[in-house]
Formats: sequence, structure tokens, C-alpha cells
Amino acid sequence: MFKNVAELIQLAESQNKKISAIMVEQEMKVTGRSKEEIYEKMERNLEVMEKAIERGLAGVHSHSGLTGGDAVLLQQYIAEGKGLSGHLLLDAVSKAVATNEVNAAMGTICATPTAGSAGVVPGTLFALVPKLNPTRTQMIEFLLTSGAFGYVVANNASISGAAGGCQAEVGSAAGMAAAAIVEMAGGTPAQSAEAMAITLKNMLGLVCDPVAGLVEVPCVKRNAMGAANAVVAADMALAGIKSRIPCDEVIDAMYRIGQTMPVALRETAQGGLAATPTGRELEAKIFGMSLKKEK
Repeated sequence: MFKNVAELIQLAESQNKKISAIMVEQEMKVTGRSKEEIYEKMERNLEVMEKAIERGLAGVHSHSGLTGGDAVLLQQYIAEGKGLSGHLLLDAVSKAVATNEVNAAMGTICATPTAGSAGVVPGTLFALVPKLNPTRTQMIEFLLTSGAFGYVVANNASISGAAGGCQAEVGSAAGMAAAAIVEMAGGTPAQSAEAMAITLKNMLGLVCDPVAGLVEVPCVKRNAMGAANAVVAADMALAGIKSRIPCDEVIDAMYRIGQTMPVALRETAQGGLAATPTGRELEAKIFGMSLKKEK
């Protein structure tokens, strides 16, 4: 039905449907599942996301000791009324962090589109709930809309850090979230595409450099920034701001940048933050601890 964002928007506009509805039709065609079955599966995904956020906000720590507890700190900061960024933005950030802290602690999350970028979509979605009061169906549609844009990226570029750097993971997740935020807030399909483009443009070139090869540092905090990027880009698109570069061209640019990115900056832990003196010290400490436990 659609292979790129331009086709997706054309279908939504010509049929006067939301992007989420077009995505359901695509899923029905590709998988052979009924609409009811698709919604049931997405409801299960939504439940996993919700439980991960709840667990993260209760406080978790990874086995390596690199991450944990930051989502709690942010919620405490919000409760004190000291936030400069606004409640919704900080709430989205904290819930994105909570999700990825659960992932780092070997908990159950829903990859959106990957485990390393799993915090952005649910973080923004659940932060919107008090503001927009969506029904459960509308929350599922949020996931379907984000999935539509993720589908385009996966089939025209990459969602893999090893193939395209963190721009392909957190960048894609942030763009997906921004597009879905726009739809939930009542924006047009075209505005969803603008939000995706604005978000992804500002994350081009983001490298994948996990310290000690673990999906913790800087991954958790990159999800935080991805969530913030998504919320701001959605606001910009809803305000009528457009990307000078069309969404599909931004996605193509991301792909080409990923192809030219050095291997050291694509999930190998050979460069970037992983290769800093502190990064190497943490790596030695973590794997030294692991060897001692094995003995």
C-alpha cells in the first residue's frame, strides 16, 4: 500500500483517514490478521510498555551498576516544582528513562523500534495521557501511527545501530513518536510527516558508542533527549512549521550517513564515548567483576 512517507500521507489525505487507520489496513494486508487481532496485539504491547514505566518509576538498577534510579530522581524533581522545561516534557523524559532503565536491568520492554530505543515512544505517549485524556483505543492508534513511520524507515533506511548508528535507533524512535504525538493532538497527516522530518534532521549523525558494549551509557540518556526532541518537534509541526527537506529525503540522508559512518561508531564500542578514558575504565571494571563472579 505505501512504501514511503509521501505515499502514506497521500493515502491518508485522499481517503480522509488517520495514519493509524492506514497502518491497520497495511498490517491486515501484510499479515492476514483481522483488525481486531491487530488491536489485541497492540494492546498487549501497550500493557508491556505501561508495566515497564511503572517498574522503572519505582526504581531499578542494572547489574553492571552503570544505570538506574534516574527516572525516580526526575519525578522527585518534577514534584518539587523546580522544573524549567515544563511538566509534560520532563514527564516524557522520565518515562523514557524509566523504560530504558528496565531494559538495562534485564526487564521486559517492547522494542520501539529497538530495545536500545524503547523508551521514546512509550515515554511520550504516557506523558500525554494527563494532558489529552486519550481512550485506550487512541493510545493503541498512537502506537500504530508511530509504527507506520517506523515501517518506512526500516524498509528504506535502517533501525539498527550496528548498521546506521544511534541516529537509526533513537533518531528513528524520536521521529516515530513525534509523528504519533501530532496525530493524537489533532494534527493533520502532513503535520505528522513534518514532525518526523524535523525530529530526524536534528539527530542525523548520532553515533552508536555504548560504553563496555552495554545498552546503558549513553543509551538511556539518549532516549531522554529523543523524547524531548519528539515533543518539541511535534509542537513545531502543530504550530505550522515545516521542514524544508521532505521527510523521505531526510530518511534517505540518514541512511547515506549511516553507510559512511566508521565501524568504530556503529555499536562496536571501539570509538566515541566508549573509547574515552572513563569509558575504558568502566569497561575494565565491569568485565573484571564478571570474571571474578565466574570463578
